[in-house]
Amino acid sequence: MRSRRSGLSLASLLTGIATLGALLVAAPAAQAADTPLRDLAAAKGKVIGTAVTGSKLTGTYGDISGAQFNSLTPGNAMKWESVEPSRGAYNWAEADQIVAFAQAHNQQVRGHTLVWHSQNPGWLANGSWTSAELSTLLQDHISTEVTRYKGKLAAWDVVNEPFNEDGTYRSTLWYNGLGADYIAQALTWARAADPSAKLYINDYNVEGVNAKSTALYNLVKSLKERGVPIDGVGLQAHLILGQVPATFQQNIQRFADLGVDVAITELDIRMQLPATDAKLTQQAADYKAVLDACVAVTRCTGVTVWGFTDSDSWIPDVFTGYGAATPYDENYVPKPAYYAIATALGGTSTPPTGACSATYSVTNQWNTGFTGQVRIACSGAALSSWRVSWTYGAGQQITQAWNASCTQTGAAVSCLNASYNGTVANGGSVTFGFNAAWSGSNPVPTVTLG
Repeated sequence: MRSRRSGLSLASLLTGIATLGALLVAAPAAQAADTPLRDLAAAKGKVIGTAVTGSKLTGTYGDISGAQFNSLTPGNAMKWESVEPSRGAYNWAEADQIVAFAQAHNQQVRGHTLVWHSQNPGWLANGSWTSAELSTLLQDHISTEVTRYKGKLAAWDVVNEPFNEDGTYRSTLWYNGLGADYIAQALTWARAADPSAKLYINDYNVEGVNAKSTALYNLVKSLKERGVPIDGVGLQAHLILGQVPATFQQNIQRFADLGVDVAITELDIRMQLPATDAKLTQQAADYKAVLDACVAVTRCTGVTVWGFTDSDSWIPDVFTGYGAATPYDENYVPKPAYYAIATALGGTSTPPTGACSATYSVTNQWNTGFTGQVRIACSGAALSSWRVSWTYGAGQQITQAWNASCTQTGAAVSCLNASYNGTVANGGSVTFGFNAAWSGSNPVPTVTLG
């Protein structure tokens, strides 16, 4: 519990207000940008998509999904373990829900994924199959699922993650049982089931020119030469802060030169937590670099983010200590990355300024010290974290703080939110307080929020 010294209250005489608006992100939905991302993308002939969870497509999550994106990818709903958890027993509920939502919002759907080494049902992964049995199972699965959504999906990630980092084929149920040609077979079966859907091979760590992406390049080249139906490659782009490959655009272009489309299919850019202004600025630059590379290549069809909000991101569950990887924070507040995407797509929207403010006041004073308070309030914007700083002009020295973590170096003071009060909703406010020593005078400093 904090302690406060008693004494004569001079709040009515000494309260001073110094406000400086921070460079902030707007509240969700209508206040996010002047022009929705989907409209900006469409004007450039591109797709801007997001992976979604069907059960969340309501409220703010549903509003943003429908308003900002012109393509949806089911995050898990179309994977084998989801649609056929028991052999011959199908569950299409979530996949159907996402397709229906997309149709209602004039959006494309990207099917994900038909053939993968992961997220297969136990009955399949743990079974003992001959090559002929395995081939029949795979053909039946592809035919059943693709036929169900025939004419409703723009594209399929037919084969997912077939390569190791060194460019060799990954040892999987499919490769071990059917050989490398399982890829060609899967593409052929998918084309037969839906001749109109674009067919892709999708992988990660293939964004720049390296051994893995070169193996993918050589595979696609070979498939094209053999007449196997292959329309595009998906570069997942699960990236780390500050590590967008320098050869990203070059790599996109070399695939395009083979006569196939390229899609950035699962973009997120993770950072080591906690997020800071500097990291969020770098993340915005990274997002813009990815979008710029796609926009620069005609056959890059567009970019899908793997979840648009940090509350629906897979990163924290898989990469300990990392997160904040998407364009919106957990409270659906657009981050600098959102505005970077808008800029890359030709938009001019920038975060509003002056929508949140910090107010400094002296609430109690005695002959050797005083109690101060800072109130942070938002109107027309929101915060997921905050920092307040000021410089004292008369030697004041903070001795104790509550509801914030405050440090003082010389005359400079910086206060960060506590773990429980970083969020300031649109129309909301938080306060923190402190005790400080003074001598002679106690002028009110100018406060900066940001």
